[in-house]
Amino acid sequence: MTTSAGHLAKVLTRDRLVAQLGRPREERLVFTNGCFDLIHPGHVAYLEAARALGDRLVVGVNTDASVRRLKGPSRPMVDEEARLRVLAGLASVDAVTLFDEDTPAELIAALRPDVLVKGGDYTPERIVGRDLVEADGGEVAVIPFLPGYSTTALVRRIIERNEDS
Repeated sequence: MTTSAGHLAKVLTRDRLVAQLGRPREERLVFTNGCFDLIHPGHVAYLEAARALGDRLVVGVNTDASVRRLKGPSRPMVDEEARLRVLAGLASVDAVTLFDEDTPAELIAALRPDVLVKGGDYTPERIVGRDLVEADGGEVAVIPFLPGYSTTALVRRIIERNEDS
């Protein structure tokens, strides 16, 4: 993916990401991933909390095809290029990259982050990549959700309001 100056310079291919932020490195690298279909205040709070756990935050973003496989044919609501652009515009995010697999296992193995973060709907035992990160001496963190915000609930409200119109 080509990028321009400014926040779009944060959008990196997997190869470029690993070349720039992979090991060896001196900074404490935090990684999280997700669909980030409709960005809302819960996402922003989550990413800010994740970034506070290290020096740099990398966000792996599911491709449109991956989101469809995971969430169904009506998703994503927002295409991958737009989702990357919005995430790259957040001050807490240092780099974003796409992954097409159903899980970020290959991306985590290539990047080898110091901290692996997921949201409050996960338990550490269910977090993909946990074993690799911990074997490298890293840590896994679960960040609670900001109450009242979820993409699924937001989509439901949009549909209900559209039906009422």
